[in-house]
Amino acid sequence: MELVADLIKVLLPAGLVLWAMYLTVSSFIRKEIVEKELNIKAETTKTLLPIRLQAYERMALFLERISPNNLLIRLTGRVATVAEFQQLMLVEIREEFSHNLSQQVYMSDEAWLNIKNAMNETVALINLSTKDLAPEAPALELSKRILEVAISKNIAPSDDALKFIKQEMRDTFM
Repeated sequence: MELVADLIKVLLPAGLVLWAMYLTVSSFIRKEIVEKELNIKAETTKTLLPIRLQAYERMALFLERISPNNLLIRLTGRVATVAEFQQLMLVEIREEFSHNLSQQVYMSDEAWLNIKNAMNETVALINLSTKDLAPEAPALELSKRILEVAISKNIAPSDDALKFIKQEMRDTFM
């Protein structure tokens, strides 16, 4: 019995010391892991923030470039007929979109959906405006018709998407 009592006297303090060391070491390791995670997160943010801002900037530029007013100003005079002008505008929009397709990785799904909708609405506006015109009519007729339809139906496809991405940028980065 005395042996058991002596054994308990030795093992109990040794067990308590081991338990205290385990708690100390595990606490230290947890603290180190949290610190490393914070450092990694800070580095990632430092790297990704400029890329994400650039994505929003590029998509704002895309929306400006495909807005009917800017599109018409930039492309008027390059072709002679309505059919050619319609094709030129549609090709221009698709090329701009394809060029910026990778930016969706850095944006929210909702922002990207707004951008795609703006592009589709612009394409629809062009096609709707072309519907009543003769394909061989002068290209200037299509320009006038696009502006008339946009004003009469109060269509400004890029405006809503541009407002959305500006607001998202402010909410996310400011």
